[in-house]
Amino acid sequence: MNTEALLLTTRSARPPFLILTLSCISLGVAIALSTPGVDVHLVDVFLILLAGIASHISVNAFNEYFDFRSGLDELTERTPFSGGSGLLPTHPDLDNNVLLMAIVSLAACIGIGLYFTAIHGMVPLVIGAVGVLLIITYTHLITRSPFSSLLAPGIAFGPLMIIGSVYVLSGSISTTAIIASLIPFLLVQQ
Repeated sequence: MNTEALLLTTRSARPPFLILTLSCISLGVAIALSTPGVDVHLVDVFLILLAGIASHISVNAFNEYFDFRSGLDELTERTPFSGGSGLLPTHPDLDNNVLLMAIVSLAACIGIGLYFTAIHGMVPLVIGAVGVLLIITYTHLITRSPFSSLLAPGIAFGPLMIIGSVYVLSGSISTTAIIASLIPFLLVQQ
């Protein structure tokens, strides 16, 4: 893949929206840092951030790829907040690159989740499994229902990212983490 193709392919990650992942994970980190007796390790923060960004890129790239392959992109009027990046209708030759980015991002997310599961037990596995299920069912199943489309992003950015971050960093799920996770849960919608 040449440099131009690589740069174009990254558009399907929808970089301007990745700030939401940074914000939610930062909130989880802040909660863990404010927990008495908790020693937050920068490597763990980095891995959590990497897993969160990888999951967000993965769902975006899968959505971009499958909407293009189904022909939906040709029927959708793009807005700044919906309709994808517009990359594949203008560069259909990059469809396999976008699919590869989705798969590699998902694999990175799963790998980091398994690492944290080995260290912290089943809680990261359960949280991660729900996240992976949301990623792989988002385009084909979740977006078919207005109610599911409303709930899924809120669950991903609220409880999964915030509570997951706090748990991995502190070893517990606090009331503060649960309450804080409700903010993106209620505000983030498709």
